[in-house]
Amino acid sequence: MNNLFVAIAVVIGLTSCNHKTEKKQTKETATIQTKQVLFVLTSHDKLGNTGEKTGFWIEEFAAPYYLLKDKGVQITLASPKGGQPPIDPKSALSDFETPATIRFNEDKETQNILSKTVRLESVNQADFDAVFYPGGHGPLWDLSEDKNSIALIESFYNNNKPVAAVCHAPAIFKHTKNTNGTPLVTGKKVTGFSNTEEAAVQLTDVVPFLVEDMLTENGGVYTKGNDWTSYAIEDGLLITGQNPASSEKVAELLFKKLN
Repeated sequence: MNNLFVAIAVVIGLTSCNHKTEKKQTKETATIQTKQVLFVLTSHDKLGNTGEKTGFWIEEFAAPYYLLKDKGVQITLASPKGGQPPIDPKSALSDFETPATIRFNEDKETQNILSKTVRLESVNQADFDAVFYPGGHGPLWDLSEDKNSIALIESFYNNNKPVAAVCHAPAIFKHTKNTNGTPLVTGKKVTGFSNTEEAAVQLTDVVPFLVEDMLTENGGVYTKGNDWTSYAIEDGLLITGQNPASSEKVAELLFKKLN
């Protein structure tokens, strides 16, 4: 009889432990899922006066989007004009395929979400834990000058929330300021699409400004890796990546920052 009581006690104890473990795991998962990240995409689709189209680069959206989504992060998509943001047609070429772009091309649900981005002017930083800007040449024309974007970035930063950008998207720091009026990137380690990479794609004389030059002129401590290789850097609340190959690394750094 004593053995029977012991056996029952063991079963009850194990059941209780398992229940506590399940509750702990559920709580941890819920904590991750409560993280809210805003993605801001360009609405600009003209590549200067070339007559060619531009927009955002698929890899620079898809890789961070899926990395964060798969970890339970809730993502909201916004753009200056709202609706479908333009995709740079070159980024859809087979030469630039990656596992993330292939997944995106087969993912009708995400394509539908992307087609319904909210207008940037309606966004409030208080609803999010961080903001991420995918690149592509489009941001050089609109997001670098967009007053709503500038105010949003400054609001995130001043409320101790991470601001991440990759490739051409660090163009968003052209006019952003610290509370003392100095450029936001002053004294900060940053990176972005390099002058040599812009020269390699033969757009140096087409773009309104060079990301590397602008970051340096604004007092940023610009560094880079080898052209077309993954290179990302974090300095305080700012997380920047050099090129399309760096997009996933930027997302990894952002996720660590959130947790």
